[in-house]
Amino acid sequence: MKIVILSETFAENMGYIQNLLPKYLALRGEEVHVISMNLAPYYQVQGAKSIYSEFLGCEELRVGSEREIDGFTLHVLDHKKQIGYMRMVGLREKLHEIHPDIVQTGAAVGWIPLDAALIKPSLGYKLFADTHYHASVFPLASTRHPMVTLQGLGCFVARAVPGYLISLATEKCYAVSVDCADVASRFFGVPERKIDICPLGVDTLLFSPIRDEDGKRKRQELRKQLGFSDNEIVCVYSGRFTVEKNPLVLAQAVEKLISNGHPYRALFVGNGPQAESIRQCKGAVVHAFVPVHELATYFRAGDIGVWPRQESMSMLDAAACGIPIVVNDTLIATERIEGNGLKYKQNDVDDLTRVLLSLASLELRRSLGTHGAEKMKNHFSWEAIADRRLRDYQNSLNGHGRSLR
Repeated sequence: MKIVILSETFAENMGYIQNLLPKYLALRGEEVHVISMNLAPYYQVQGAKSIYSEFLGCEELRVGSEREIDGFTLHVLDHKKQIGYMRMVGLREKLHEIHPDIVQTGAAVGWIPLDAALIKPSLGYKLFADTHYHASVFPLASTRHPMVTLQGLGCFVARAVPGYLISLATEKCYAVSVDCADVASRFFGVPERKIDICPLGVDTLLFSPIRDEDGKRKRQELRKQLGFSDNEIVCVYSGRFTVEKNPLVLAQAVEKLISNGHPYRALFVGNGPQAESIRQCKGAVVHAFVPVHELATYFRAGDIGVWPRQESMSMLDAAACGIPIVVNDTLIATERIEGNGLKYKQNDVDDLTRVLLSLASLELRRSLGTHGAEKMKNHFSWEAIADRRLRDYQNSLNGHGRSLR
């Protein structure tokens, strides 16, 4: 089976779906190609260049280049801006060159899935889509009567109509959570019958609990290097230090715990506008972004993973490393923390302090962490997700899948 995955951006150091889904499909013996524009992740986010400049600065996405990564081939195409959004240049020619059986897009609406739908009749491939828009990052989802607002009308014209037309050409649209499915059906024009909830996964070859003496030694060495003592409970956050993610509230909660005599510390892996404010909080250590293959060591050096606001793939990675996780009470994708984590009242320093203190027991942390690691391995691993997708791809080619049209 020849599979093409279309992605708006690509960065080799990241642990995103455009890196890991092709890796695990290739591990199963399939011929896999990733086609990306010469754009780095978050290119459209204000301030992203300064946040990620050092981390992504060494990578060059040269137009026309091809190279092998983790068993798949990465192809880099040029881009142009049309109607405010980036469009791949040369996608038709590249797809005709590869002549795939399956094309998987990273979005349900936009230029990439639209072009893939338009090219499909000339090549006859089966088209699948993904949707990753959580309600927490899509304001209309929490707006009362959204479709009678100007923003709702604009969404209907720019997203719902083209999204519905794209869905006519797709076999399935994979939503990574229930709220993503809701956003896709309400605002992106994707019929509910074509939506299949399939979570993002964990690279369990990289992210797993400490299982031997070498793992314990590496944990102790890194904790010592970062200035943490053995008796301190270290809370870990990884990602952007922005208001939308708000890791500062974690730094403030840990500072409050320390002022009350509790042995807590906080480790922040990443960068962003809140960095200096975080550094000024007692007990906080800030570390630059690290490549995905190094990140597990930092999670294992911690005791609790905390993501105060928006969802993050790192939640799953940390859980796979055997530590409990704490998220805010607006999280809809609760399957990520059931039995292995706790919620706090969003942006409430006092409530986060309370929840972190409730995890002071080593026995409780181990119990939650063990459950989370097993859950990630059995239900959220990229191995299981790749197998599931391959079954769907093969069924669509064989004509054995149920009719979705």
